[in-house]
Amino acid sequence: MAALVIAEHDNQSLKAATLNAVAAALQCSPEVDVLVAGSGADAAAAAAAQITGVRKVIQMDAANLADQLAEPLAAQILSIANGYSHILAPATANGKNVLPRVAAKLDVAQLSDITKVLSADTFERPIYAGNAIATVQSADPVKVITVRTTGFDPVASTGGSAAIEKAAVADSKAQSSFVGRELTKSDRPELTAAKIIVSGGRGLGSGEKYQELITPLADKLGAALGASRAAVDAGYVPNDYQVGQTGKIVAPQLYIAVGISGAIQHLAGMKDSKVIVAINKDPEAPIFGVADYGLVADLNTAVPELTKALG
Repeated sequence: MAALVIAEHDNQSLKAATLNAVAAALQCSPEVDVLVAGSGADAAAAAAAQITGVRKVIQMDAANLADQLAEPLAAQILSIANGYSHILAPATANGKNVLPRVAAKLDVAQLSDITKVLSADTFERPIYAGNAIATVQSADPVKVITVRTTGFDPVASTGGSAAIEKAAVADSKAQSSFVGRELTKSDRPELTAAKIIVSGGRGLGSGEKYQELITPLADKLGAALGASRAAVDAGYVPNDYQVGQTGKIVAPQLYIAVGISGAIQHLAGMKDSKVIVAINKDPEAPIFGVADYGLVADLNTAVPELTKALG
């Protein structure tokens, strides 16, 4: 049977995580459909139809789907679930919000945060903050899966020519309603989609030092800004900067860790980065165990020199 991917979008464009979820779905089944549920989401549906490997795009359009609340979105997924052996979504805040409800309604066990597809019913997922990998086999008739996006290379966003089918919207009888959303606006790349990330840790000593040292370096590289949990807890930066097991899971081309010791929680969120550069004055810091390039130096001297050297 076919696999269904729940597209993540803002009603205008698809989020990059959808491409990683499609890549995982294609390893589960050769036939992959994408559900675009939203309000006025024609542009997002058209973008989904261009994704390589997608057979069909199912578009559901209604006002109560505009904000991707779990209740109405889960109702749409359930209305078409019978036709699929696998239902997948990225393991983002949205995916983690919606798919547990779908799994519960279908009375199946969710397979969370998978990083590898071994066969149509067998998957790998990290446990113990990524220090061990569990192999999980499911006998459920429908596999409900969230996909750790860093585990799968995205499929091409163009080159496909899937048909778009507009489907009837199911009644959700939702008990919740959307009240508001507070977003941090930035001209920088989104943290989970950035190719370069510069992160600062508790070693910086203050939020002022973060702005003085990390921000100029990120500006030179066109990078996203990240931070360790310790830096966030200390109030140096907002919590949406947090990289780690309880923050955002990232795998950029280049990850620069400044003043970050490398606690297990942080390493779990960034150790899949292609190239890791660590700057820390402690030669025994765990971050050097995963770094491709390590510099044992005072960050107050090393970071301005690096920024200056970048021109």
